Amino acid sequence: MLFAVTLLGCAWTASQIFGQQPASPLPGAKPAVSGVHSAAGTSSIPSKPTPSTVKQTVPPVAPAAQPQELPAQADNMATQQPQIIVTSPVPQAQTWQWYQRVAWAASIVLAVLGYVGIMLALRTLKNIERTNQSSLEAARAALTIAESSQSQTRALIESERPWILVSVEPSLTKENTFRVLASNRGRRPGRITHLSDQIHIVADENDLPKDPGHGSAEAQFQEEPMVLLPGESLVIASFGRKDVAQICKTDDQLRQVAAWEATIFLFGRITYEDLTLAAQKQSYESDWCCRYIHGETKSALLLGGPQAYNRHV
Repeated sequence: MLFAVTLLGCAWTASQIFGQQPASPLPGAKPAVSGVHSAAGTSSIPSKPTPSTVKQTVPPVAPAAQPQELPAQADNMATQQPQIIVTSPVPQAQTWQWYQRVAWAASIVLAVLGYVGIMLALRTLKNIERTNQSSLEAARAALTIAESSQSQTRALIESERPWILVSVEPSLTKENTFRVLASNRGRRPGRITHLSDQIHIVADENDLPKDPGHGSAEAQFQEEPMVLLPGESLVIASFGRKDVAQICKTDDQLRQVAAWEATIFLFGRITYEDLTLAAQKQSYESDWCCRYIHGETKSALLLGGPQAYNRHV
């Protein structure tokens, strides 16, 4: 420690001497370089000697330093602590590894593919909606055509089926007697499966029951099947002037019929089926109603009555 302090003192003394009167170095010796310690304890870069400071003369011998000044300087230099300045390193740009670049590229590709997939899905949904709309319109058109075809088929069947209608004709053999005829006006043969008829005496047709009551106990039935070819007719009932006295239960009722205060109504129902389609068991009905007019010498039987008494189904 003492040796280091002595060296430092010598160096300081020499710097003071050479700073006031620089001397030339000895022949063959290197030029002296002065240095000053920084506050951090590091020496500064030596300055280059100039011609004015370097001379080819022998420097004089420096006088010895005073003993009392060296310990004080050594104590000051020993107590002086070096200053340390910590400088953070400059941040460097982080370099991507190969797997990071691959992951980034894969993310971009997946995003693009996802966008393309969404657009394709939306386009597909629009095409499906357009196709469904077209299918719905086609189904509606097909339903309309089917209904039209069904109506045409029904009309054709109705035109081809047997149609049994009722008419009234006077008897050719009996005076003031009339025949009720059932005629097949259709294009197929019909088979009559059921017949019924009734006779009511009322003041007017409005007094007739709303329901004809063809299945009541008063109706007369005929269960024997009868076949009518197209254009054929069949007598299902007959009524004449002589039958009025048998129908009227009292003389007063007979007087009312003769005076047109009461009217005799004959009505009934014909049930039949298509002979060529008998396996289908489809029945048809024809209701009929006739009104008897009693005159002094002549009589008449005319088709009439309420609409419910004249149906063809």
